[in-house]
Amino acid sequence: MALYATAASVLAGVESRRGSIKGLVYASSFQNVKQLYALVCETQRYSSVLDAVITSAGLLRAEKKLRPHLAKVLVYELLLGKGFKGGSGGRWKPLLDRHQARLKAELARLKVHRGVSKNEDLLQVESKPGPASQVPRFVRVNTLKTCCDDAVDYFKRQGFSYQGRASSLEDLRALKGKCFLLDPLLPELLVFPAQTDLHDHPLYRAGHLILQDKASCLPAVLLAPPPGSHVIDACAAPGNKTSHLAALLKNQGKIFAFDLDAGRLASMATLLARAGVSCCELAEEDFLAISPSDQRYRQVQYILLDPSCSGSGMATRRLEEPRAGTPSKARLQALAGFQRRALCHALTFPSLQRLVYSTCSLCQEENEDVVRDALQQNSGTFSPRPPLLAPPWPRHFSGG
Repeated sequence: MALYATAASVLAGVESRRGSIKGLVYASSFQNVKQLYALVCETQRYSSVLDAVITSAGLLRAEKKLRPHLAKVLVYELLLGKGFKGGSGGRWKPLLDRHQARLKAELARLKVHRGVSKNEDLLQVESKPGPASQVPRFVRVNTLKTCCDDAVDYFKRQGFSYQGRASSLEDLRALKGKCFLLDPLLPELLVFPAQTDLHDHPLYRAGHLILQDKASCLPAVLLAPPPGSHVIDACAAPGNKTSHLAALLKNQGKIFAFDLDAGRLASMATLLARAGVSCCELAEEDFLAISPSDQRYRQVQYILLDPSCSGSGMATRRLEEPRAGTPSKARLQALAGFQRRALCHALTFPSLQRLVYSTCSLCQEENEDVVRDALQQNSGTFSPRPPLLAPPWPRHFSGG
């Protein structure tokens, strides 16, 4: 749209000191001067925030023809402005759709790091760090391409200080500067200080590292399919768990990965290719429509089911959408209904030996209640098992 191109041109003039905002806006030929003036002013006001989000999301690296000032205007409108609804956004909307999830995640992560919950709080020059700013950066070593020792050695040669295996949560909270640790629970998970940005790191770009939160690593580890197994990843995108499954399989065996979103599957295919995954078959299909009697799945013994959920357990989601932590009763019922159907369907695969059901929710309706109902419907066939890596949490369910 002409608005965004004109705003980008005005912003470039302002930031290069070729004139004032008001002077450049009124000198433009754009008809809706008030709209243009407001967009440029707000974009410039959030300029440093937008720079941080665009850089950490790798937008300009991925879209090399996108000019920096236009990127800033578009990302402002997407994340902080009115958004792109209906036909707004013009030819830029498909580009933004490709990166929307990543941009929103990086904005939420920035809030976590600065300990704020509102967008306007990011404008403070000095932000007081809150408890959320202590969340470390977890990095999974992709054993399809390298090993943990080699990754550690690479970082040490770059001047990082390896502190060995963490022995407590306090070790993780105390991380600063260029120090890093090995996670106390997961053997291929490295832990860096919260502010560490590895999106430009050569090991990440080469697929040797996967930027993956610890909670996201647990389902594949708990499923623990041995090499040669046939596995279903029922709700697979964006693909981090799928790549983790492939690493555990050592690319030996077969992963059937399903998702209904074509765009997310396309991004997932790129992620898996970069990670060196060769044992995965992607399908743009509804897992609920897959027939357990299909001969292609007769050897499936392991299923990972990580269905859509409220996200009430995600710190970044709660910061980005403060009310997201308390979903409505109607929304919980709808989600739990889908989750229950998906779990009951997964339990009907004839060769199934182990299934891991995981969510990003803290709500009992999406966790214990769903598992209990599914087991009751399949009475005597399956039973819950305690997690192999059961942590000393004050409350956890042993049916995952």
